[in-house]
Parts: sequence; C-alpha cells; structure tokens
Amino acid sequence: MVLGLARLFTSKRGRSGSTRPVSKKAPNWCRYREEEVEALIMKLAKQGNAASTIGNILRDTYGIPLSRAITGKKIGEILSQSGVTSSIPEDLQALLKKATSLTKHLQKNRQDYVNKHSLTLIESKIHRLVKYYKAEGRLPPEWKYTPAVASVE
Repeated sequence: MVLGLARLFTSKRGRSGSTRPVSKKAPNWCRYREEEVEALIMKLAKQGNAASTIGNILRDTYGIPLSRAITGKKIGEILSQSGVTSSIPEDLQALLKKATSLTKHLQKNRQDYVNKHSLTLIESKIHRLVKYYKAEGRLPPEWKYTPAVASVE
C-alpha cells in the first residue's frame, strides 16, 4: 500500500479520489473493444495528455470505467509499448513544474516565507521520488535534481 505524501508534512489526509469500480471485469454495458480503447489512448496521448488525464477522459467522456478491464493492460503499459512515454515519470514532472513556479514566484517576492517553506517541502518530495525511481531503474543513476533542471523540463 502506497501512502500519499500529504500525510507526511501536514495533519491532513490528502486528496480524496473517485471510487474505483468494484469488478475487475469489463461491464456489459461498455461497448468498446480492446482495439478501440487502445486507439483512443494513443489519440489522447498524441494530444499531449498524461496517463492519469487519459484515464479521467476515458471515464468522463467515453464512459470507460477501467481501461485495464477491457485491454488487460494499464494505460502506462500501452503508452510505453508504443514508445510515447516521457523520460521523466508523470508525478515527478508535476512536482518539478510546481517547484519551478514557486521558484519564479520567490524571485519576485523574496520575503514570502510561507512559499519558501512550501518550496523546501516540494523539493524534499522530489528528492525522495528521485531516489525511488533510481532504485526502480526508471531514472538514470546520474540524474540529479537542481532548480535549473526543474525550469528546463
């Protein structure tokens, strides 16, 4: 079980998410076939959507509750098999983007101590994720976070 990082730095419980479907089988009211779902995933990925966004679009727009039930593969697996994935994982990219925006804000507003604290918390999350992804082999061993790297990517 993976715990969210919200609990680590606050007394709050993190964000609530939608409830996953109870059954792992494709519902009988879903009329999409495996090839159609994979084509939709590829189309949405070419539009620049991330894997989690693709899942939300499939659920909300097309009525596909769980693509894995239909295709037998996760969205990330489908994207990696076709070579559409980026070199940096999605959650790490989101943290880098957030750190970049906070750094730009702090260049203009040097005395914003709340955001200085937020930036240190975000950077510690980045360091922890980088350590995990290096151990998993999803990032090269020489990859290192610096604020300059965050602003580039």
